[in-house]
Amino acid sequence: MKEYIKGANPYMPLWEHVPDGEPRVFEHNGEKRVYVYGSHDIEKTQYCGRNYVAWSAPVDDLTDWTYHGVCYETHYDSVLYAPDVVKKGDTYYMYAAEHCGSFIVVASSKDPWGPFENPVETKLGFDPGVLVDDDGKVYAYWGGCAAPCYIAELEDDMATIKEETLVSNPLGHSTCPWDPVDDGHISLIDAFFEASSPRKVMGKYVYIFSRRYEKPIPELGVFEDCNGFLSYRFADTPFGPFHDGGDISFNGGEILRDSEGLGTMTYRWGNNHGSIMEINGKWYIFYHRHTGTTEYTRQAMLEPVDVAMGRDGKLYIGDIKYLGGEPVASVPVEMTSQGPHINGLDARKWISAGYACHIYGSSKNAYIRPSYEQRDDVSTPVVNITGGTTVGFRYLQFGNNTPEKVTVVLEEPKELIINVRIDSYRGRIVSTLESDGRDVWLCQSLNTGVIGKHAVYFEFILKDAGETASFDRFSFD
Repeated sequence: MKEYIKGANPYMPLWEHVPDGEPRVFEHNGEKRVYVYGSHDIEKTQYCGRNYVAWSAPVDDLTDWTYHGVCYETHYDSVLYAPDVVKKGDTYYMYAAEHCGSFIVVASSKDPWGPFENPVETKLGFDPGVLVDDDGKVYAYWGGCAAPCYIAELEDDMATIKEETLVSNPLGHSTCPWDPVDDGHISLIDAFFEASSPRKVMGKYVYIFSRRYEKPIPELGVFEDCNGFLSYRFADTPFGPFHDGGDISFNGGEILRDSEGLGTMTYRWGNNHGSIMEINGKWYIFYHRHTGTTEYTRQAMLEPVDVAMGRDGKLYIGDIKYLGGEPVASVPVEMTSQGPHINGLDARKWISAGYACHIYGSSKNAYIRPSYEQRDDVSTPVVNITGGTTVGFRYLQFGNNTPEKVTVVLEEPKELIINVRIDSYRGRIVSTLESDGRDVWLCQSLNTGVIGKHAVYFEFILKDAGETASFDRFSFD
């Protein structure tokens, strides 16, 4: 029986909806694993839910994620926003964001998967992020939306702020026109928005955050206010001063560029939250994407990133450009379907359409329909496909032997033609499938050989311009 791809992008099962994930590598009982604790989009009509769940993977295989179950339930009958978890000594501390992030408590556990219990009230605020430094000192970072960011050192109880260390607004806050900061703090365009995450990288203190852009970024297809970015600044001390680094991640999908360098997004961007982590000698950015038609069904994503230090002491994180071996610039890494499958998704397994990172050209705003059905073979289809829509996957691995045929499964029969293209949504056609509208299973031979790693796109041509189609999954054989 043909297997389904798992651990791609999103790397948790397609039925799971965990955004805001802060990755942590913990060694527990002699085993090193990556743990992710995100808020949990289970309310469906608003952000997040009333519990947190824990997932982990071995450091040598980020495609193999284990569900540890609920690790924290709300203690105040409230919706929980983005948490963070750190370890100090032999205890794990979870900073739980009760009351939609307005009331932060710290709970503890002797196990990294929880349960986290005995919550203690803190004076931290929205989107807390915590750093346990090499010398054992603990620093908290928080703030967001209409509130500026803050930094403070914590007492040994992991809850109490050392008031004399409190620093206000070290990054400058975005203007937030719908809810402006009115407490005398300076507001800036293209500045901190939310999602504080402090990390220590190459001896530098790195402040990762969601940046809100209020100016166009034509090369990325951004022409309106946008906070789909994860960005960073860095300093020599935990409190700054911070120097601008750049953007690490953008969740707008594959960016198509024209001859003048203008970009077009191929995925619906939305808010972003996450962080970087070095795992088994490689760096990754953990972030989230949006499915469905709202911002309430987000899913956990990751991409490899490059990290380098320039001779001038500038820290580069992202897709780094080098000149003569010296880092000179960095841009956001691309959003992919492969995630931790860094050599590409196995083209001979079933690949759900829900792994698409490119959905382009639909006149009815095609999207990935969420599922909450907890099955290993669950697939989340791309729906609202109209004539001219392309659905793309970056990247697939075909190996050294070209497949003979491609199979596409629709949700319901439609009279249509599907061109299978490689490398670009306008790239070479390697197969054409045609349906008379009587079957959901379409199978066709390839008209040319395909080996190695390629992006793959499915171009839909519907016989009836008023019809829509739903694309469930595909495979090569």
